[in-house]
Amino acid sequence: MKSVLFSRFFILLPWVLIVIIMIDVDTKRSSVRNTAQFYLSRLGNAQRHERPVSPWKNRTALPVIYAITPTYSRAVQKAELTRLSNTFRQVPQFHWIVVEDSNTRTELVSRFLARCGVPYTHLNIFTPRRFKRIGMPRATEQRNTALSWLRQHRSLKDAGVVFFADDDNTYSLELFEEMRSTRRVAVWPVGLVGGRRYERPLVEKGKVVGWYTGWRADRPFAIDMAGFAVNLHVILSNPRAQFKRRGAKPGMQESDFLKQITKVEDLEPKANNCTKVLVWHTRTEKVNLGNEPKHHQDTVHIEV
Repeated sequence: MKSVLFSRFFILLPWVLIVIIMIDVDTKRSSVRNTAQFYLSRLGNAQRHERPVSPWKNRTALPVIYAITPTYSRAVQKAELTRLSNTFRQVPQFHWIVVEDSNTRTELVSRFLARCGVPYTHLNIFTPRRFKRIGMPRATEQRNTALSWLRQHRSLKDAGVVFFADDDNTYSLELFEEMRSTRRVAVWPVGLVGGRRYERPLVEKGKVVGWYTGWRADRPFAIDMAGFAVNLHVILSNPRAQFKRRGAKPGMQESDFLKQITKVEDLEPKANNCTKVLVWHTRTEKVNLGNEPKHHQDTVHIEV
């Protein structure tokens, strides 16, 4: 009798062990799965929490940002435009108005814009040589040409914001979210400008009351070109507003232009009441081409 029981026990023992092992493995899998789900959910919550929330639910209803960029032929031109396009390509509802200082639209810029992936308008106007002397305001004709294009091709039915995006600056994507809600004229700090780490409007109780600047603080609007944006309706409603050439002084173009369309007390402070830098006047270092031959010696032509 005992021998029969022992024989049955030894026959069943492997199957019992198999069942126990399977139960243990399944329990561990469940535990790992639950742990993984827990951490993934935490990660997802963290990602959702950290991602900035846009106030615009429907992207197609966003006001279009019209970025006006004057440019001219030089060794770093394509490099500068490439850096800008890599930023602008990530901004929804964006239109890039590139204006060349040239008698014709150049092949380099035309090819670049056709491949850059950013909706664009390509314009050109040549700056008379008498206005290219040291100490003269720059890019006046190009900015005014872009403003004329907007007045001819857009109407008060169009929602938009106009921003003067020079090609020697670096822009945070957050800046475009800040400016998109501009009702009339919005302002913010600019980094690495005027011989200081930053310049900014001084704000008290939500109003601009002065300027923190390293140059000509007595200007009515002591602000850099990259430090403000204008609602498209303001541009269209002030058809005579433009950047001055006659009597204009270097560094005064922004102030001369803004005087035509707004007052200091009506400015809209952005970027956490003008305490956050979202654009930098970086400027590309002047290129050393001392070893470049006077006559092309390579067997192929490479566009730089």
